[in-house]
Formats: sequence, structure tokens, C-alpha cells
Amino acid sequence: MSLDTSWLVLLPSVVTVVTAMLSRRPIESLLAGVLVGLIMLEPSTALTNFSSILLEVMMSETIAWVIIVCGLMGSLIMLLMRVGAADAFGRLLAAKAKGSASALVYTWSLGLVIFIDDYLNALAVGSSMRKVTDKFKVSREMLAYVVDSTAAPICVLVPVSTWAVFYAALFMDSGFADKGQGMALYISAIPYMIYPMVAAITVPLVATGRIPLFGLMKAAELKASRGEIPIPKADVELEAVADPNSKAQIYHFLLPIVGLLGFSMWGDPWNPDVQLGVIVSVALTILLYGLQRLMAWAEMFDAVLDGIKVMLPALTIIVAAFVFKEVNDRLGLATFVIGNMAPLLTPTLFPMIVFITMALISFATGSSWGVFTIAIPIILPLADSVGVSIPLAIGALVSASTFGSHACFYSDSTVLAAQASGCEVMDHALTQFPYALIAAGISCVVLTLLAAV
Repeated sequence: MSLDTSWLVLLPSVVTVVTAMLSRRPIESLLAGVLVGLIMLEPSTALTNFSSILLEVMMSETIAWVIIVCGLMGSLIMLLMRVGAADAFGRLLAAKAKGSASALVYTWSLGLVIFIDDYLNALAVGSSMRKVTDKFKVSREMLAYVVDSTAAPICVLVPVSTWAVFYAALFMDSGFADKGQGMALYISAIPYMIYPMVAAITVPLVATGRIPLFGLMKAAELKASRGEIPIPKADVELEAVADPNSKAQIYHFLLPIVGLLGFSMWGDPWNPDVQLGVIVSVALTILLYGLQRLMAWAEMFDAVLDGIKVMLPALTIIVAAFVFKEVNDRLGLATFVIGNMAPLLTPTLFPMIVFITMALISFATGSSWGVFTIAIPIILPLADSVGVSIPLAIGALVSASTFGSHACFYSDSTVLAAQASGCEVMDHALTQFPYALIAAGISCVVLTLLAAV
């Protein structure tokens, strides 16, 4: 039996997820899944294939973009921390917040504003709000949950985002939208993107206690309420160097962030360039702080390099996840699962089954975008053939993609939300997972009702 027609293609994903839950070490878990997949493909050339896949991933335009954007976002965050600008912003919000609930609602509101890109959202919001939530004894896990829930879920609902641009291009490439009409098709599907809506709405309900805490999240909050907030080594390095005698004001924080957003949308608001935005923002921040003598020039350039270093653990996990995704592609995971689910696709059950199937694939592979380049040319013709509206089918697909980004233990969004919020990746992933499942369950019901109407 060939691998592409066998349920054995699920084995690397099962190994990775189980290992991650048991060890709480995402890099090793991903590498375990990669090793299993490579042995399944060709045992005698497993190491050679690993080397070639790693080189292919590192040379890809996507990974280069991730390294540049995340590395320089680390630099910007380090500059804001060391000059004391982040502390100034934190003091302002801390003075306005009345308790842990309002601090988390402020965090959620800030996430709604920074909608251009989920990477930018997670890194900017998490690093900005740590001091505020720490003051009110909010666990870093809860902060990471709020940050993660306003990253991808918000970006997909706003057509002026990198997610919307990606999917709009994909619709045109696959022939489901005429040239220049991809964004219009994407916008028509936004009302059917149920999971991101539910995930985003759930946050203030959890923050204000209307949805009770339970499981690992409840345990994390109880520890934080006693003042026990474990901080990873990288976060200690980030915060320990903040200048206690800083003269930084609130505008020293706001100008770099506004510049980051503004320059990202400078050329074409419908096609934001986050890479340009972060490059210009770092450069202007250095000039602003240098000309006002808030920091020595040499110290600022040291901060830029140190910020990149702080992001290396997160970038390593992302690279490992991309390698894992490539191995799964070679095994034919996505096409196998979709092919086996196709016979179940009746008009009423179509959106729910597509959501569940693609959510599981996205969760297992840690890929929010990659597998959908394979899925869209298969799923959308199936939707057309069984009489399901294309916008509804797209809504189910994008919802599944969002779930993968939000819930996967080793997805880029999960990793960066944890990094920015100052907690361990697996602590964040396991504490937020039940709330992601609740949102997924509600989404299944709503998508089925929409299909039945």
C-alpha cells in the first residue's frame, strides 16, 4: 500500500502532537515528527532529504520574510524596552485600568486596532501590555491567550491585512476570481468566517468572567494571583536592561508603533508591506531616540542586535514547523485527508466537514497558509458541484485556517504570541487550547445552520 493512500500519513503529526504535549518542547517535537516522516518517505536517504528540505525552506521567500520581520520586530521591541518607552505606555494604561479584567480588555482593544498582520499584532500587543497585566497579577498565559486571539482572528476579518491579500491572490491564481476581483470575493466571504468572529468575541467574555476559567488556565491564574509569574530566560534578558532613570514619554512609544502601521500601508493600503514598515520604523526610532539623547548611539545598535537574538528561539520553532509542513506535503497528507472526506460532503454538512477536516490538517501541520494552496483548488470545485455557495465554502476554509494558526501548539502565531507575552510556548498553547475548542464547536453549529438556510 502506498503512503499517499494510507492512514499512516497521519503518523508524523500524531508523533509531533503527542511528543509536544508530553515534553512541552516544541522544537524537539517537530524534529521527531520530521524524522518519522522522512523515514516513512525513504529510510536510506532520510538525512540527505532532511538536509535538502532544510536548505529549501531556508532559501524560501516566506522564511526570509519571517526572519526579517520578526528579527526587526524584536529590535524595535528591545529599543522600546531599553529606553523606557514601553514602561511609559504601561504606566499610562495601568493608571486607567481598574483591575485585571479591564487590563485584559485594554489588551483586547489594542489587538483590534493593529490588524495589518498577525505577526505584527502578536509581537506589538504582547510586548506592550506585559507590564500592565503583571501589575494586576494576570498570568502570562492569559495575556498570551488574549494576544493570540486578536492576531489571526482579527486579521482575517479585515480586508486590509496580509491574510486577505494572500487569499485574494490565491482565489485569482486558482481561477475562482477574475484578475483584480480576488479581494471582492474575499470580502463576500467575511460574514461566513465564523471561527475568527467567535474566537475574538470569546476573549472579553473570558476576561470579565462571563465564561469561567477552568483547567490549566485556571491553575495559571491562581499562581499569578499569588504573585508567581514565571518568566522565561529570554524575557528576563529583555526586561532586566530597561533604564530605571529614563526620560521617555508616551509619544516615544506611540510614534514608533504608529510609524510601523503607517509605513506598512504607505504604498498600497490594500496590500500592506510589513517588512517595509518595520525597517522604516526601526530606523526612525533610532533617529528619534538618538537626536533626543535618550540613548547613546552605540547602545541603540546593540539593542537592535540583542532584539534579533531574543527572537532566535521563536524563529527556530517557525523554521522547524516549515520543514515539518514540507515533509507532510511530500507524504500527501492534505490530499489524502480531503480525498477521504469528499464522499461525506452533502450540501448541509459541507461547511462543517470542510471546517473540521481543514482545521485538523492545519493544526497537525502547523501551516495556516501552505496547505490551503493545495486545498482551495480541490474544495471550491467540490462546493460548486454539490450546490454550496462559494463565499460560504471560503468562510469555512478561512475559519479552519484561523483555527490552525490560533490553536496549533507550534504554529507561528502561537509561538510569537507566547514570545511577546513572555511565557513558554507550550504553557500558552495548552492553556488556550480548550477555549479554541469551544470556539470551534460553536463554529461547527453555526456553519451547519448557515448551510441549511
